[in-house]
Amino acid sequence: MAGTRLRLEPDDRQFLAAASDLIMANPFEVNRRQVAALVPASALTITDGHHALSALFPVLMARLDRLSQRNAGSLTQYGGEERQWLADARLFYGYYRFLPALDRLIDHELTQLRPLTPVTFADEALALLREQGFGQVEAVRYFGLFYQLRRAYRFIDSALIGSSPCMHQLRRALWNNVFGCDMRIYERYLWNRMDDFSTLLLGETGSGKGSAAAAIGRSVFIPFDPAGNRFQHSVADTFIAVNLAEFPESLIESELFGHRKGAFTGAVDDRQGMFARCSPYGSLFLDEIGDASLGVQIKLLRVLQERSFTPVGSHKPQRFAGRVIAATHQSLDELRQQGKFRQDFFYRLCSDIITVPPLRQRLAETPAELDLLVDAVVARLLGSSSPAAVDLVLTSLHRDLAADYDWPGNVRELEQAARRILLTGRYTGERTDLSPERQFWRRIQSGSLDARGLLANYCALLYQQCRNYEEVARRTGLDRRTVRKYLGGLIVP
Repeated sequence: MAGTRLRLEPDDRQFLAAASDLIMANPFEVNRRQVAALVPASALTITDGHHALSALFPVLMARLDRLSQRNAGSLTQYGGEERQWLADARLFYGYYRFLPALDRLIDHELTQLRPLTPVTFADEALALLREQGFGQVEAVRYFGLFYQLRRAYRFIDSALIGSSPCMHQLRRALWNNVFGCDMRIYERYLWNRMDDFSTLLLGETGSGKGSAAAAIGRSVFIPFDPAGNRFQHSVADTFIAVNLAEFPESLIESELFGHRKGAFTGAVDDRQGMFARCSPYGSLFLDEIGDASLGVQIKLLRVLQERSFTPVGSHKPQRFAGRVIAATHQSLDELRQQGKFRQDFFYRLCSDIITVPPLRQRLAETPAELDLLVDAVVARLLGSSSPAAVDLVLTSLHRDLAADYDWPGNVRELEQAARRILLTGRYTGERTDLSPERQFWRRIQSGSLDARGLLANYCALLYQQCRNYEEVARRTGLDRRTVRKYLGGLIVP
């Protein structure tokens, strides 16, 4: 009854309200300063590999213990926003208490595909949630959310290397793609409905769209089955990728939707397609969606709209319950204007559009990011870290490439550069055939031009078009002498 509800003391009310906002925020938007406002300086220690919010755990635990000692810590004693704040605090407590066990489970699931791993700490976690005031159904759902939250943070944080501002923005965007911009709306309404939210990843070839897609795909919600003491699907099988550019037109439909025996010459057996193999708790990544023909686009549109597909040679629709992630390096605006990409298909794909930044932009913002990337690439190539190999690669890159080299192949090119240096000791870069206009635009995107360089390059482009200083001066509002000064050595009169 409302009349018997407790009210939090002002200090507890202020603390729990602020803590709740941090707990429910995008962790890639929460910084050390925000946590420091709730945590004594002496307690603000962050273990390697953990988020700044980890420093909140012991402080919050002590606060909850004091409430319990005063017999004022039960969720049932409060209503409205105070109950919500306390519930958020108790969930945070449960989540951080089981982080080491969740990490061990994730590591095991990624290396042991089958059978599904029994969750040895599940009974303890569910009992704790019930003790905190949550019902059994709620406890099972929140335990699944704990597992999802930890996977999402690990995959988004570790799979995407880099400390540049654009990479921080990418991580924030990926987290929102998984959980939405409001965690409370997600945990109440969206946790089992995200299959209806498709994602479009844009970015240049080699920039890391596949890694971004995998981070999303492996972060889906997987329900926990208390009767079997297992999660209902393996993390390792939650992400399926297909590159549409790899298949001829005649085989794409079979690859995506499967086929029945005898559907066409060579179809000697029934075959499952990618949509059939995708788990209800998984994601299908359609890379190079810009290469899909209009016919394939129509069939993919049906899958997105009706959540069903039909194998080639069959008349029996099958249900698709997974999530679709698509990517392309092409300009979909240009393809749509040319009639090569359907408008209705685009608008069904773009629940969220995320742009993966090119390597040149990342290095222009934070040059030290090259060291982080080379260290990771070398460790992957050699199977372990090697300071000597890293130094060899970095020395060659700094010696043989121009400081403003624009890395047309992006991270994929950097990986091949490391291989070549380990074999030959040198990498001199790739010659690009980009037009001056495209090169200018790339430098603008990467932020590598100062004001003088911006104006000088613009004047050069205009001069190449009209071959007349007076006309360049008229278009830019500069006098002729200033135009010649800005052009300098960029062009020959």
